[in-house]
Amino acid sequence: MMDWNTLEQTCTACTGCGLCEGRHTVVFGVGNREADVMFIGEGPGEQEDLKGEPFVGAAGKLLDDMLRIIDLDRKHNCYIANIVKCRPPHNRDPLETEQDACIAYLRNQIQLIRPKIIVCLGRIAAMRIIREDYRITREHGQWVEKDGIWMTAIYHPSALLRDVTKRPETFDDLLSIREKIKELNAQI
Repeated sequence: MMDWNTLEQTCTACTGCGLCEGRHTVVFGVGNREADVMFIGEGPGEQEDLKGEPFVGAAGKLLDDMLRIIDLDRKHNCYIANIVKCRPPHNRDPLETEQDACIAYLRNQIQLIRPKIIVCLGRIAAMRIIREDYRITREHGQWVEKDGIWMTAIYHPSALLRDVTKRPETFDDLLSIREKIKELNAQI
């Protein structure tokens, strides 16, 4: 396992897949590196690639609003990362080969942070982190314990911008996350 500085330097210099050719910036992650809660998306979009931070722009603003609902903040008490650290062209889903090239970086981040909870943002992240055949429309908000970490998935903020009818069930999922945080903190 690499330490934070080595991991970030290695990730920034990565040429493990073709995504490195079109990137402006490696989007490593943001937040408290000792957080109990980690959010994982699929990959950076155009604004993230330009700024070097995950979840900025409209989807990032919505994610920040969602975090506030459950008393979280991207700078103070959670960590946000993606499966792939470079932007797929035209914001397409990252290919499996691209995910494979990057997943060790994310696993190293998880090992360093040691979160109690991982929340996958969207189908792609859930299929890579929770289970290959994960069905976000049927399983969002359900909890799974894996390697001592509680995991769930919610709709990706971009999906909620496209389809506002998913927002009420996402609100329920957020309340479930807040309850899981309280439950785990009570066990300390």
